[in-house]
Formats: sequence, structure tokens, C-alpha cells
Amino acid sequence: MPQVLRNIRELLEMIKIGHSVLALPFAFMGAILAARGLPDGGTLFYILLAMVGARSAAMAFNRLADARLDALNPRTADRALPAGRVSRRGAVVLVIVSSAVFVGAAFKLNWVCFALSPAALLIILGYSLTKRFTAASHLILGLSLGLSPLGGWLAVRGDLGLPAVVLAGAVLFWVAGFDILYALQDEEFDRRVGLFSLPVRVGGRTAQGLAALCHLAAV
Repeated sequence: MPQVLRNIRELLEMIKIGHSVLALPFAFMGAILAARGLPDGGTLFYILLAMVGARSAAMAFNRLADARLDALNPRTADRALPAGRVSRRGAVVLVIVSSAVFVGAAFKLNWVCFALSPAALLIILGYSLTKRFTAASHLILGLSLGLSPLGGWLAVRGDLGLPAVVLAGAVLFWVAGFDILYALQDEEFDRRVGLFSLPVRVGGRTAQGLAALCHLAAV
């Protein structure tokens, strides 16, 4: 049993489960805007469940997709998968279980959320592959988190409203901006292995300026 607990702890640490709180406020903002107040407890619970499931699936898939690259990068070589503390099988199971939790929570919310859940999964999982062919990967990560307020709104009303769209746009550019800055630390590695990022595409100084423009757009 202690080994099982250690494996679970390593999996949760691998996906930074505590960082789920980063996206939750935006999902709850969308829900509160839609309800013009606090939604009922059941809706809030399933929004919470959907967000944790979606983010856990996305992070686990990201670690799987990048395992080989992480092993080559000195900054990430000690992550759980390349270091061997977590098996690929365990990570795959986590992706499947987390995705099922997300889809199940969407089903409990309403039919619109359930019908759109596969598209949402395609975006949040697909982001991990985009850095291999486009420097717009930062915007796609922003879109992944920008879905949070849209999902919160849809969970309450089952349709889209302008406040949720504006908030989603703000989240998109906020996340894209800090992801560009985050990519600066791997600029040389990304260039060497042929990955796409704005620092690689336009250089570090210009990328910082574009990050600032993203944050200005978010404001």
C-alpha cells in the first residue's frame, strides 16, 4: 500500500494538481456572470469536477507528449516521467480517467456541455502537440484556459453571452503573454531540437514585446 500511495503522490505531483486553482476562478466567474449571482451548489460542484478533470487530463497528456524532449532538456530532465518515477502506463491511465471525469461532469451539467466536451478535450490535449509545428502554440494554450469562463457560463445557461466571450478573450491573451515569457528560458533548447515558439521565431527581445502586447490586450 505505501508504494501505491507513493505512485499516486508522484502522479499528482507530475500534473501539479494544486495548480488547478489557476483556472477555477475563471470558470466560476463565467458561472456567476451567467447566474447573476451564485449558482446552486450542484452546478458549482460539477464545474469544479469538470475543471479538475480537464486540467489533470491536459497536464498528464502534456507530460506524455513531451517525455522524450523533457529527458533531453536539463531544466526538465528530473520530471517524473523522464526520471522514471512514473510509468507511461500510469500517465496514460490518468489521462483516460481524468478525461472520463471531465466528460461525466459535463454530462451532469447539461446536454450542451456534454456535446461540446469532446471538442474541449481536443483543444486542451492537442495544445501539447502544437509547439512542434506552429509558434501560435502560446495562443492555443491561452485558448485552452480561455475555455474556462465559457464553460462556466454554458454550465449555467446552456448558451453563450458576450460577458463570457470578453472574459475568455482576456484569459486567452493573459495566458499567452506569460507563456511567451516562460518560453524564453528554453529558447536555445527549442531552437536546437526544432521546436516552435515565439522566442525562437522572432528572438527574445521581440517576443517580450509581443508578450507585453498580449497582456495589454488582456487588460
